[in-house]
Amino acid sequence: MLELLSAASLPFPNIDPEIFSIGPFALRWYALSYIIGLILAWRYVLRLLEQPHAPMAKRHADDFFFWAVVGVILGGRVGYVLFYNFDAYMSEPLAILRVWEGGMSFHGGLLGVTLAMVLFCRHHGLSLFRFADYIACGVPIGLFLGRVANFINGELYGRVTDVPWAFVFPTGGPDPRHPSQLYEALMEGLILFGILWALFHKTPVRRWPGFLVGTYTAGYGISRFIVEMVREPDAHLGVLKTGLTMGQSLSIPMILFGLWLMYYGHKNRQDKKAA
Repeated sequence: MLELLSAASLPFPNIDPEIFSIGPFALRWYALSYIIGLILAWRYVLRLLEQPHAPMAKRHADDFFFWAVVGVILGGRVGYVLFYNFDAYMSEPLAILRVWEGGMSFHGGLLGVTLAMVLFCRHHGLSLFRFADYIACGVPIGLFLGRVANFINGELYGRVTDVPWAFVFPTGGPDPRHPSQLYEALMEGLILFGILWALFHKTPVRRWPGFLVGTYTAGYGISRFIVEMVREPDAHLGVLKTGLTMGQSLSIPMILFGLWLMYYGHKNRQDKKAA
């Protein structure tokens, strides 16, 4: 049976996770995806600000770029330590600083960026929800690139399967597995970007404070919850006593909060008088 499964799988692309190295410095696809994703998302938000009824000036998006970088890195690292490997890092606290060894949590990065937005909007006197609406439209770009980088690294792969598009990952044993990274790139990246693009450009919801960021938050949570059904759970956590994975457990509050934001945005829509 194992031979049949392996024969049905696709060959994993032999791409070195490390692009190049100079002495102790090494540039990896994962780090490059973070950099390019943040830059493309920033440029996309600048384009959105050219449309009528923008909640901020382009200079605000320029200034927030640095805040977002700090929020993603610090939040992602702290989130991974707290949610996924707390005991191990407490036994060796200095390992928390070794970010080049990997270990980032999307949910933690989201919390980090959210905190950055709260502080930034308070400092500049901007509407938090409308500011977040515009920022959320660019986030799927980074998610798409990040998940593709996960695939190149051969990490965060799926569970064993016999689907014809399965891959045998270098660190996943001899069995073919779901390319769950590509599922997430499709759902959290391309599809979610398309939904937000259509809502922003084809409907009046960009004037509904919180609706777009709520759509993003709920959409990501739903996508992640679904993909976790075929994604291999973290080895040191496995499936929790609730029957859910850690990713699913963290996604449920995102879905509920996202739906509340959508309700809030609809209730407080700024175009209702004009309608």
